[in-house]
Amino acid sequence: MRCMRRILKLIDTISERVGSAGRWFVVALILVGMFEVTMRYVFNNPTVWAYETSSMLGGATYAFGWAYALLHKSHIRVDVFFNRLSARGQAIADAILALIFFFPLMGWMAERSVFWAWRAYSRGLVMMESYWYAPQWPFRTILAIGICLLLLQGIAKFVRDAHFAVKGTTID
Repeated sequence: MRCMRRILKLIDTISERVGSAGRWFVVALILVGMFEVTMRYVFNNPTVWAYETSSMLGGATYAFGWAYALLHKSHIRVDVFFNRLSARGQAIADAILALIFFFPLMGWMAERSVFWAWRAYSRGLVMMESYWYAPQWPFRTILAIGICLLLLQGIAKFVRDAHFAVKGTTID
């Protein structure tokens, strides 16, 4: 049990730190936007890279926040039904729904996103939205990392829910 607690704590720490690091993408996004506006309207010389960079930074912000949001119970749920259940009932419902929906979907998405990122890297794919032709693999890799971290945090949540459903006590 002690080993399990350490593993769960490690997963939580990773989710917390990656989510906190994702905040810096917002700062970079703001700076890119300010730079583009200045270049476009003050110097009449727009950049070719700001649009794609903004899209990538926005996506990275979301991807690095997925596991963080699950850790802090910030994802959307239908509270009308869920809040009527006891704490144990909520844990049972979460565990069952994770087995039916979360793990199949996130497992598939993790596998596909890693393949998608690898394909972009191995083929040297570039983004075609502007004349910059930025490589796709960094952005796709960040999305794959975000999905894999969400799956990992989902496993930690499932372990906690299953333990509480069976034992009636928290594992932490």
